[in-house]
Amino acid sequence: MSEIDLVLVNETDNCTIYTLQFEGENETEFERFYNKFKDDAVYNPDLMRIVAFINKIAKDGAFERLFRPEGKMSDHVVALPVVSSKLRLYCLRLSDKILILGNGGVKNTRTYNVDDSLRGYVITLQNFEKLLKEGQKKGFVTITEKTIEIKGENQNTSDKESKTSNNE
Repeated sequence: MSEIDLVLVNETDNCTIYTLQFEGENETEFERFYNKFKDDAVYNPDLMRIVAFINKIAKDGAFERLFRPEGKMSDHVVALPVVSSKLRLYCLRLSDKILILGNGGVKNTRTYNVDDSLRGYVITLQNFEKLLKEGQKKGFVTITEKTIEIKGENQNTSDKESKTSNNE
């Protein structure tokens, strides 16, 4: 995990939301997603719906019904929004109280695996989930009811506060 940081986005009583940041990148994956569409006249309304969903999740919890299942049966990759939209934000929903925001884009194909960039975002989350599980087995990752704690000298993963705020 030395090439990726786990960044805290928001923590409430009902849900802790993280995102990923790759080593050498100035923005988190969620910031990259947000910045792609914030000034886009066509997709900005969908982006604002996704941000509102994220704020609702932070307030109420990451309940399964709020997400569209993606990825494989064996992983926890999901997408926002569940309403009709061309925009997809891929996430790892580990529980009702832990959500990891990834990246996403415009879904112009029937499935994400037909689009190289969307498939890449899903694969990134699938690989990160594998790293988390491996870290749990080795004892340097602890996933509690609401948090992910990562310890160890040979990794840079941290819980640093994200520049992304609820007001975006």
